[in-house]
Amino acid sequence: MKDLPNVSAFPIDKELRNSQERFYGNNDVFSSNSKESVISKINRIFSSNNHVYKSRVKIKTKDDLFERMIIGKTNDNLLTLNGEKIKIKDIIDIEKL
Repeated sequence: MKDLPNVSAFPIDKELRNSQERFYGNNDVFSSNSKESVISKINRIFSSNNHVYKSRVKIKTKDDLFERMIIGKTNDNLLTLNGEKIKIKDIIDIEKL
């Protein structure tokens, strides 16, 4: 153990500003801190180059937090792979996984 090199540590003399808009935790906590509207988030998911047919999303409503595969949308609903309709007006937040 005596052959290990010395480590130099320099003090940090400035204020650090590395806070993030997004954090990742366990699956029980919704991790979005964005002020972006739900409609614009949905539109961004569907216009993404990664969305070809379906997108896996985490949806937060006033009553529940769940993950679904969305495949389309109407004016009022999101359509899921298993045929479920989720009302857009009930969605508080949505995040692409």
